[in-house]
Amino acid sequence: MTGANEPLLEGTLISHLLELRTRLMRAFIAVIIIFIPCAFYSNQLFVWLSHPLLQQLPAHSVLISTSITAPFTTPLKLAFVAALLLAMPYILYELWAFIAPGLYRHERHFAVPLLLAAVVLFYVGVAFAYFVVFPLIFSFFVSTTPHGVQLMADISMYMEFVLVLL
Repeated sequence: MTGANEPLLEGTLISHLLELRTRLMRAFIAVIIIFIPCAFYSNQLFVWLSHPLLQQLPAHSVLISTSITAPFTTPLKLAFVAALLLAMPYILYELWAFIAPGLYRHERHFAVPLLLAAVVLFYVGVAFAYFVVFPLIFSFFVSTTPHGVQLMADISMYMEFVLVLL
């Protein structure tokens, strides 16, 4: 390599890093913009997420909190995850817009349908888990509770379990 090529390579690397920074900032801003209304409705989001379990518990059962901060932080964490899920198509678009110029034409034509199918199938999987799997699994867990034991689910542990399943 000659010394004349090195500034060009350095400039190209810096321009790529600047492009990556711009794309990551756009994705981050999109998540923040979507997070704001999700945070405003975070308690309603948690009520909606806890509905499959509450349907399976005995009448007048409630979820509990074993931490002082959990009633505030758990719905807020859920709001962030919801914002991330809702912004995911845009995040993937920004990632794709950064990667696509480096791909050959046949690679781009192959990757676009895979990317779109992955996004659609992910959302279908989340809906399937919420509407089909959750009622079945919570019904099973509630029905296997030993006699004399009162099932009291903690909200933070419940959300962690649900997010792992999703």
